Amino acid sequence: MFDTIIRNANLPDGRKGIDIGITAGKIAAVEATLPTEAGEVIDATGRLLSPTFCDPHFHMDATLSLGLPRMNVSGTLLEGIALWGELRPTLTKEALVERALRYCDLAVSQGLLHIRSHVDTSDPRLVTAEALLEVRDLVKDYIDLQLVAFPQDGYYRAADGAKSLERALDMGVEIVGGIPHFERTMEDGRRSLEALCRIAADRGLMVDIHCDETDDPMSRHVETLAAETVRHGLQGRVNGSHLTSMHSMDNYYVSKLIPLMAEAGMNATPNPLINIMLQGRHDTFPKRRGLTRVRELMAAGINVSLGQDCTMDPWYSMGSADMIEVAHMAVHVAQMGSVAEKGQIFDAITVNSARTMGLEGYGLAVGCKANLVILQAADVTEAIRLKPVRLYVLRDGRVISRTAPRLAQLSLTGRPGQIDPGLDYLPPA
Repeated sequence: MFDTIIRNANLPDGRKGIDIGITAGKIAAVEATLPTEAGEVIDATGRLLSPTFCDPHFHMDATLSLGLPRMNVSGTLLEGIALWGELRPTLTKEALVERALRYCDLAVSQGLLHIRSHVDTSDPRLVTAEALLEVRDLVKDYIDLQLVAFPQDGYYRAADGAKSLERALDMGVEIVGGIPHFERTMEDGRRSLEALCRIAADRGLMVDIHCDETDDPMSRHVETLAAETVRHGLQGRVNGSHLTSMHSMDNYYVSKLIPLMAEAGMNATPNPLINIMLQGRHDTFPKRRGLTRVRELMAAGINVSLGQDCTMDPWYSMGSADMIEVAHMAVHVAQMGSVAEKGQIFDAITVNSARTMGLEGYGLAVGCKANLVILQAADVTEAIRLKPVRLYVLRDGRVISRTAPRLAQLSLTGRPGQIDPGLDYLPPA
C-alpha cells in the first residue's frame, strides 16, 4: 500500500495517463495503472505533473524591497546597484528574514521548492548572511535554499571584500560567488576569478559567478572562468550566470568561446526577465535585449538553466516567484517556439537547473524524492503558454499547497457555461 497515489497524470516527456505511487516521501512506482489502494489518492485528471521548479539564480536578501530607499528611475543595472548600496547600511536581520519568509511562502504556492540565492557580502557586518542562514534553517523542511557568498561591490573593489567573503563561507554560506566585470579593471576581474576558483577548490565548494552582465562585447571574463574551471578541476561545479555580453560578441569569437565552455563542463544560467529589462539601456535603435545565446549553448551540450534573479527589488519592479513566467519570456526572447524547443526551455527550469544546483534525488523516476507539482495544463507547451495554476504542490510526498483551478463562468446569450482556459481549448492533434 502506497502512502499516496497520483492518478491519471501527464508527464513532461509526453507520457499520458500515468499513475505515480509514493511511499515514505519517495516515488515508489511510475506505471500506466496502479490498482493498489493508498492513504491518499489525488486525481490529476489528465493534467501535467512535473518535478517542483528550481531557481538557480536569485537575490533573496533584496527581494520585496522595492521602493527602499527610493525607486530606480533610470531602470539601469548601475542605478539598481547604487540604490542597494544606499539601502544596505540600514538593513536589519529582522527585516531581511521577514521579507525572505514572505517570498518563500509565495514560492511554495508556485511550486518553486529549490532556490539558489546570492548573498551580498560587501557590508562587513554580514547581516545579510546571518539573516539568510537563519531563513535557510527555517524553511529547510519545504525549500532547498542554497546560498552564494556574493561580493556585490567587487572582490577586490570593495574594502575588505576578500575577507568578508571568506568570513561568510566560514559562517556556513556554501557557494563561492563573484562579479569580475564590476572590478575596477579587466585585470582585477581576471585576478578575482583566479582567487575565487582557488578558494572553491581548496574548500571543496561550487562556484557561481555573475559573469559579463554587460552590453560590452569586450567583457570576456567567461573565458577566464572556463580556464580556471579546468585548472582547478572544478568541472560540473561552476556556473556562469547572466553572460549577457555574449549577446553582443562577434560570431567568430563566440565560435571559439562556446566550445571552451563545453570543454570546461560549465553550467550557464541566463535570467530572461531581468536581462531584457536591464540590458540595452544605452542603445537607441536597434536596441539589444541582452539575453545570451541560449539556443547555441544548448546545441553545444552545455547545461543551460534559467533563473529569475529578482522579485520587486531595486533592479526589477515585477516578479512573482513563477519559474514558468521565466520560461515564457525565454521562449519569446530566445525565439524558441517549436514544441521541441519549448520542451528544452521547460527542462531549463526543472532538470537542468537541478543539475546546476547539484540536487540529489530530483526527478520523476522511481527512488526520486516526491517533490512534485500538478499544473492546470495538459502538457509542457500548454503550461508555458498559459502560466497555469499550481493545483497541488508536494514536498516529500506531502501536499503543502493546494490552489483551486481557474475556471471562467460564462453568461453568453444561448451559450452559457463554464470553461477551463487550458484543457481541451485546442482541438486534438
